[in-house]
Amino acid sequence: MKKLPIGIQSFKDLRANDYLYVDKTKDIHRMITSGKPFFLSRPRRFGKSLLVSTLEEIFKGNKALFEGLYIYDHWDWTQQHPVIRLDFGGINNNTSAELELDFSNKILSIAQEYGITLSRKLPGGFGELIEKLHITTGKQVVVLIDEYDKPIIDNVSFPEIMEENKRILHGFYQVFKAVDQHLRLVFLTGVSKFSGISVFSGFNHLNDITFDEQYSSICGYTQEELENNFSEYLVNTAQDVGNSTTELLDTIRHWYNGYSWDGTTTVYNPFSTLLFFAKRQLGNYWFRSGTPTFLIEILKQRNNLKPVLDPFTVDESVFESFEPAKIDEISLLFQTGYLTVKKKEAVDWQQLPQYTLGIPNNEVKDSLLKYLLSAYSDYPAVNTQGLKQRMQQQLLAGDATGLEQSLREMLAYIPFPLHIGREAYYHSLMLLWLKLLGFDITGEITTNIGSIDAVWKLPGHTVVAEIKCRTKKGRMAALLTNALRQMEEKRYYERFMNEPKVSLLSVVFAEKEIGCRIVEKKK
Repeated sequence: MKKLPIGIQSFKDLRANDYLYVDKTKDIHRMITSGKPFFLSRPRRFGKSLLVSTLEEIFKGNKALFEGLYIYDHWDWTQQHPVIRLDFGGINNNTSAELELDFSNKILSIAQEYGITLSRKLPGGFGELIEKLHITTGKQVVVLIDEYDKPIIDNVSFPEIMEENKRILHGFYQVFKAVDQHLRLVFLTGVSKFSGISVFSGFNHLNDITFDEQYSSICGYTQEELENNFSEYLVNTAQDVGNSTTELLDTIRHWYNGYSWDGTTTVYNPFSTLLFFAKRQLGNYWFRSGTPTFLIEILKQRNNLKPVLDPFTVDESVFESFEPAKIDEISLLFQTGYLTVKKKEAVDWQQLPQYTLGIPNNEVKDSLLKYLLSAYSDYPAVNTQGLKQRMQQQLLAGDATGLEQSLREMLAYIPFPLHIGREAYYHSLMLLWLKLLGFDITGEITTNIGSIDAVWKLPGHTVVAEIKCRTKKGRMAALLTNALRQMEEKRYYERFMNEPKVSLLSVVFAEKEIGCRIVEKKK
C-alpha cells in the first residue's frame, strides 16, 4: 500500500516518496486553461497548500512528477514559467512591522533566486519583481498565494493589528492591476473572502471558483475517489474493526463526508480521513487540530445557536461580504468549515440561488456541540458521555425527577453571575443538551398563535417543550403548571397528534433551582 500523506503539503515530496495521491489534475487543467486570476476558499486543513504546490510544479515544467496522472498527456511541458509562491502561513503577522519585514524578505529571497536586483521597496518592489521576471525569462509570471487572509484571521481579536495588516495587504494586492500584462496565472487560497481589505479590487475580473460546480471536488475526496484510492485501507481496516467493508463505508461517510459547496457534490475531510485510516479508529481529528476559541466565544456572546442546531436558508450575500470588523456568526461558521451547503436552488435561472446550510458531518456536530455546551455551562466536555446516556433514559421513560437531577448537575457548572433572568440563555442550553443526545430536535417553531420553544422526535414519540426562567426561587409548581397550560391553550401539540405518542414537557429554571414536568398527551 502507498503511504498515507498525512501532513504532506509538498507535491514534489509526495510524488517522489511514493505517497498516495488522489488525482486532482483534471480539475486543475480545466482551471488553468480557462482563465488567469482565480480565488478558492476552503476551510483549514482541506488540501489548499497541496493544490498550490501542485500548480507550482506544473508551471515549472516538472513533467516526471505527473506520470500516470490526467495532466501528464494534456499539458505542454515545454512551456515553463517563473513562479512566485507566497505562503502567508509562514510569514510572521503578530505585528504589522513583522508582517511587512517578513513579507519584504520573502520577495527579496525570490528575486535573488532568479538573479534579479530590486530597486524599489514594497509594495512597488513586488510589481518590479513581476515585471523583471517576465522581461528576463520571456515568459509571463505565475503568482500563487496561499492563506492570503491569515494575517487578518489570526488577529481578529486584536483590532489595531488587524487593521494595520489589512492596510499592508491592500497595498500589496493593488500591484496586480498594474502588472496584468506580465501575468500568466494568479491563484489565491484562503478561508474567507474578506470584503473589507479590497483584495479583489486589485484584479481585473477575478474568478471566485469557491461555489462553482465544476470545481466542487478540487479539494477533499469524493465517495468514488475514496473507494478507488483507499480500497486496500478499507479492506484492512474493516478486518481490524470486525466490520464488513460496506458497514465501514457507512460509518466513515457519516463521520467525515458531507462537505459541499454546490449542494450536490459532497467530499470527505482529507485530514480526518487520512488520520482515520492511519489509526483505524474514529476520532474528531479535524476539530482537535485548531478550532478557534474566538469562534466558540462569539456564538456564546451572540446567543444564536440556530445555525448549529438546524439547517437554514440564506442567499449568496452571506458569502460575498465578509467584513472582519463586523463578524457575522453565520459567515464565520461557514467559512471556517463548521457549516456547509446542504442544498442550492433557485426558482428559475433569472433569480439568485438560495443556499441551505447545515453541519457537514458527525465529527463536526459532536465536537462543536460538546464544546459549546462546555462554553455555556463550564461543564467539562469529557464528562458529557455519561450524562447523555442518563438523560436519554430519563426522557424516554418520562422520568421527570431523574431529568431534574441531570439538569441540576449541569446547572451546578453555570457561573453564578449567569444565573439571571435570561430565558433565551437557558433555552439555548436546553437545546444543546438535547441535540447532544442525538435527538431530532427543532427549536423555536413558529405557529399562528405563538412560538414553540422546542420539539424533538423519538421513534414513534414526539416531545413538545416549554422553557421558563425566573430570577427568584419559589412557586416552582405554579410555574410548571403555567407552562403546561400555555402549551394546552395554544395547542402547540396539535400538528403532532398523528404520532403514536405525544408528550408535553415543561422546564423551569429559577437560579440554582430547576423543575421538570412530563405529561403524556392523550388523544
